[in-house]
Amino acid sequence: MTKDYRTTPEALARLTRQQRAVTQDDATEPAFRNEFWNEHRDGIYVDIVSGEPLFASTAKFDSGSGWPSFTVPLDPANVVERKDRSWGMTRTEVRSAHGDSHLGHLFPDGPREAGGLRYCINSAALRFVPRDELAASGYEEYLELFPTTTTTIEESAR
Repeated sequence: MTKDYRTTPEALARLTRQQRAVTQDDATEPAFRNEFWNEHRDGIYVDIVSGEPLFASTAKFDSGSGWPSFTVPLDPANVVERKDRSWGMTRTEVRSAHGDSHLGHLFPDGPREAGGLRYCINSAALRFVPRDELAASGYEEYLELFPTTTTTIEESAR
């Protein structure tokens, strides 16, 4: 996998109508009716358009909002925050830094013990890469986030 994270015409052509509306037109998908709000496996979430790594399951929590919620980005350099004054209010929009995909919004109501932030992200902006597929997908540097708990035969004999 390339580390050149960017939006290409080919990547845009692969998007579903919902993915395109969210990432390119700043839409929001329905709460509780999206792919990853209730995903609990170990892995990382990457930009559906550019592939840049955005969030890890280790920072995911159940916010009750119906969208995937995270306390921190996987790599802060891959996430950009912008003022969003749509819908008659001021919010903080979250976009991917290299792909410039609209991801969702940032709110100050996350778990206090984890910094108090809630990155509320649209599933349609994400692709989930399970732990077991990280190396094959080019994201092997993130394997260290998910230590294995398997015991070797030698260890169990001790």
